[in-house]
Amino acid sequence: MTAPLPRALQAYRLALSAAAPLTALLLRQRLVRGKEIDARLCERRGEGTLPRPDGPLVWLHAASVGELMSVLPLIERISGRGLTMLVTSGTVTSSEIAAQRMPPGVIHQFVPLDVPRFAGRFLDHWRPQLALFVESDLWPNLLIETARRDVPMVLLNARLSERSFRRWQRLPQFIGHLLQGFDLCLARTRADAERLTRLGGRKVVVSGNLKLDVPAPPADAAALAALQDAVGARPVMAAASTHPGEDELVIAAHKRLRAGTPGLLTLIAPRHPERGPQIAALARAAGLNAAVRSENALPDAATEIYVADTMGELGLLYRLTPVVFIGGSLIPHGGQNPIEPAKLGAAIVHGPHVANFQELYAELDAAHGAELVADGDRLAAALGALLTQPVLRERVARAGHEVVEALGGALERTMQALEPYLDPLQHRQDAHHA
Repeated sequence: MTAPLPRALQAYRLALSAAAPLTALLLRQRLVRGKEIDARLCERRGEGTLPRPDGPLVWLHAASVGELMSVLPLIERISGRGLTMLVTSGTVTSSEIAAQRMPPGVIHQFVPLDVPRFAGRFLDHWRPQLALFVESDLWPNLLIETARRDVPMVLLNARLSERSFRRWQRLPQFIGHLLQGFDLCLARTRADAERLTRLGGRKVVVSGNLKLDVPAPPADAAALAALQDAVGARPVMAAASTHPGEDELVIAAHKRLRAGTPGLLTLIAPRHPERGPQIAALARAAGLNAAVRSENALPDAATEIYVADTMGELGLLYRLTPVVFIGGSLIPHGGQNPIEPAKLGAAIVHGPHVANFQELYAELDAAHGAELVADGDRLAAALGALLTQPVLRERVARAGHEVVEALGGALERTMQALEPYLDPLQHRQDAHHA
């Protein structure tokens, strides 16, 4: 980014610099809401809480849980080459996943707030030799400060929805300047690549969706056995990663289906686990017996709605149920990830709002590997058909599994594209150890 900053970016930098004194209040408010960790607040101001290791360092930034999960295999591959890795993210839940799932030796820090001084402090401490940014979490000051230090930047698994594209077209110089700072943009789909190129991306290559190469989520064997024993032979359906406005539709579907499906148990896993008690209250207000997993409850014979409001247990959920509604799709959110349930053999139902995974859902629907529904009534009908028709359910589940397996390969293509950046760093690391 040697070119002068566009006026809009200059204004942005001035505004964020002026707002720096207010960040203490912002962080305290977030701390009260459980969105920060007190002992690590300094990381949000760019202050490292760990020393920088000697030798080359690869920095990867993933905004939250979904982005981090999608690049875990990539992190394993890069760190497996003996390279030191720093991974940043912006949420408490992603830091918990990092602690549980990242390889030993990989460092996690919270990404600094996008204040120029904080970004500069962060970079001066960690001094990365390569910066990898995942999907679309592009903080302007962090990108500008990284480019000013001549750190090569690569955008991984890049996505840009049509809605975001239209919004960025109103600020073409702003986004164009940021995108031109990337040495390479690895896009998920051809549509993403075209939109990124039109906005100013210099070298944009379609590498595929890294989420398709993530192994199926794990499940604790003892926890799975306990749930299976509690559920027994009851018919089960699930709603995963739901958002406000969808839980009510799932609860209504359960009420509609329970008469024809005796003993029906519905599992609801909200996208944001803190909503668990609220969902249980909705179920009880609808006259249904509800239990909440975060309260250490297991479903008993009377439980109709079981709220799975714990982190990192979707693998458990998908192994327990043969039918899953994927949330974020019956409200204008963009849809959540259907890959994990498809890999674990569940039949998928989803709504029409799936812009976040548009091409993948299109492939699933075309192959009859998922059922598209438009509203709550059709949701209940589709779930009921899949619950009561084993042949249909198996056909949908098998087709969905075949689609996600056939679309893989992004991890290998990404590693090949990164080789010109990683190979020199590996030689430097080997020389450092020698």
